[in-house]
Amino acid sequence: MSDPILCPKCGSEFTYPSDNMTVCSQCFYEWNPEEETSDASNSGKILDSNGNELKDGDSVVVIKDLPVKGAPKPVKAGTKVKNIRLRPDSDHNIDCKIDGFGSMALKSEFVKKA
Repeated sequence: MSDPILCPKCGSEFTYPSDNMTVCSQCFYEWNPEEETSDASNSGKILDSNGNELKDGDSVVVIKDLPVKGAPKPVKAGTKVKNIRLRPDSDHNIDCKIDGFGSMALKSEFVKKA
C-alpha cells in the first residue's frame, strides 16, 4: 500500500480522498494535494497583512485596534512597533515591546511592515 498523505494542519495519517480534495478524518481539514507543493515553498516565512515578508528587527505598524487582556485601553491602530522578534512556531508569531503596554505577542495578520 502507498504511504499515507499526512494532514498539513494536525499531522494525522488518517486522510482520505474526496473528489479532487483530500480530507483529514481527525480535524476535518480539506486541501488539494497538488497545491500543497506550492505552499511548502512558503512555509517558514512570516507575512504581514499585505503579504510582505517580515524579518527579525523590522518595524511594523498595527492596522486595527487590538484589545489587551487586563489593560484598560487597546493598542490603537497606527501604533508603530520597532525591533520585532519572530516566532514561527507560535500562533502569535511576533514578540515585541510596545510603549505603555510592555512585552507582548502579536499576530502578523494585524500588522503591516513600516
